[in-house]
Amino acid sequence: MAESEPVPDPVQVGEKRGCSEDREEDTPAKKPKVENDHENGGPPHQDESEEPEGEASDGEEDGETFADMMKHGLTELDVGILKYVSDHEGFSGILKERYSDFVVHEINKQGKVVHLDDLSIPAEAEEVPEVEAQPKDCDVLTEEQKKQLGELQFFKNKEENVSIEMMDDTKEKRTLVHKAIKTQFPGLETKTEEKDGRKFIVAYHAAGKKALAEVKTTAAPRKHFWPKNRGSFCHFVLYKENKDTMDAINVLSKFLRLRPNMFSYMGTKDKRAITVQEIAVLKITAERLAHLNKCLMNLKVGNFCYKNHPLKLGELQGNHFTVVIRNISGTDEQVHQAMTSLKQTGFINYYGMQRFGTTAVPTQHVGRAILKNDWNEVVDLILKPRPGAEKEFLVRCREEWAKTQDPEAALKKLPNKRCVEGQLLRGLSMYGKKNIVTAFGLIPRNNRLMYIHSYQSVVWNTMVSRRIEAFGLKAVEGDLVLRGTAAHVLTADEAETHSIHDIVMPLPGFDVVYPSHHIGKGYRELLSADGLDIDNMRHKVKDYSLAGAYRRIIIRPSDVHWEVIEYDDPRISLVHTDFEKLENKPAPVFNKEGKYRALRMEFSLPPSTYATMAIREVLKLDTSIKKQTQLNTTWFN
Repeated sequence: MAESEPVPDPVQVGEKRGCSEDREEDTPAKKPKVENDHENGGPPHQDESEEPEGEASDGEEDGETFADMMKHGLTELDVGILKYVSDHEGFSGILKERYSDFVVHEINKQGKVVHLDDLSIPAEAEEVPEVEAQPKDCDVLTEEQKKQLGELQFFKNKEENVSIEMMDDTKEKRTLVHKAIKTQFPGLETKTEEKDGRKFIVAYHAAGKKALAEVKTTAAPRKHFWPKNRGSFCHFVLYKENKDTMDAINVLSKFLRLRPNMFSYMGTKDKRAITVQEIAVLKITAERLAHLNKCLMNLKVGNFCYKNHPLKLGELQGNHFTVVIRNISGTDEQVHQAMTSLKQTGFINYYGMQRFGTTAVPTQHVGRAILKNDWNEVVDLILKPRPGAEKEFLVRCREEWAKTQDPEAALKKLPNKRCVEGQLLRGLSMYGKKNIVTAFGLIPRNNRLMYIHSYQSVVWNTMVSRRIEAFGLKAVEGDLVLRGTAAHVLTADEAETHSIHDIVMPLPGFDVVYPSHHIGKGYRELLSADGLDIDNMRHKVKDYSLAGAYRRIIIRPSDVHWEVIEYDDPRISLVHTDFEKLENKPAPVFNKEGKYRALRMEFSLPPSTYATMAIREVLKLDTSIKKQTQLNTTWFN
């Protein structure tokens, strides 16, 4: 997953908006030092349409409500999210009652907030490919020779070739004639022959009459013509509703008949949200992309321009969020205290709940088994029956595996073989249960690394909670700060000149240092309790060797603004989106007094931070799907 992680979904509420008639209803990756946008390495571009483990099920099963299914989900306590930095009184509210309550705008590497505000095609995209200029050497051929070559080109003469004698023979002259024939008469090939001491250039058809259909005259543009003065990459803004980034790219790929890895981007964005981000694609015109706006569902593209480079993961400066918390219970004074604290102090930079999966088998447990090299446990955790949110076909697949341990039989129960369970079963059927490492390798690398990064994340969360509990919000001797990309251990005197906002904590790995106070020793104890050796974080499989990274423990958002709004209709949108502005639709109008109250907040965050954790600090509320679903169900009832 990348920088703008999805807020846990409450009960799904149908919604109709913007650019589509229908609506439907996100994955982490090694390099130590400072964490970047794609969190410890980030998702690669290849083959990312597979769903993370546990996400093969989306939606409700008959006879069981979403709230019932989520009884087995995780809470914040389960993943080390324990502390707050402020002492204001919390209040309740509903996150993402509608997906339009969460709007994300990427902040590009120039620091500009990305908006979709122009659907026009840039002038250079409309240019007609110019006919290639005739070479200056075209007069090396006589009119009679041109006539003969033209007839040969279209098989109008009875001869199989045309021979041109070189009277004043030089290599330079022959080169000009070869070039003139090939330029002016596409489809013809040339060769030099010598007869009776004289040299001839012979023109002929290389592929016979079948090639005639493919012959293009110089007046016709080449099929894949791309002007030299145009950048090779078309950069555009992607506006999407209720889709994750890879789903959107897969849709664009299918329409354009491209491989998904032809697209590049700076970070993945939330699924249950409205998000705006920059995308780049290799040698696809703005005109072709713009045509897609007529048929795309939940997506719009615009703000086209051509550049000579793709986009790279982590290049962005962050994301700007507009978040609506509905049905708040807090007074205006409580809201003011909470938002002022967020603006001035910030929040603990925990990894959000979406890092750890939504099912009864947390992703960090699978990651721990991988790091312990316990591959039978890995298979068992992924494939064994489990309570909670599951599609019926997954339940049948797990039951079949538990009963027979036959990967082919279990695989037949899955209509979609591309989920993690399907990929693992396919690997087991191909390589056997004695070669689990190879079989597990059939799961896309991004999804495999998600498991071990989840384990790193829960360790980090737990140790940061202990650090805040022990020392509060001040820098102390033994804390770590970054100097460049390397960590430095503070002395007592140095701690006096640093603030909590300078302090970093390590994700466990072989290339990091740990705090020198007792919290550093806590890392060793925690990993040891899990059967891992902190001094040996290299793995037999290179992909699973953890270098580690450093992450700031407190983040202070920028551009913080908020207002309490009142409204009567819970179905209306409370945010004016880019698409609505393009359609000249009016901004929402709020009542001075309404049946419901909502907090609408805006803030910007750097890469690799979770907006849910900022919201948690404001509300003092558990942001897990389990807790939010309970709250949301009570509200709707």
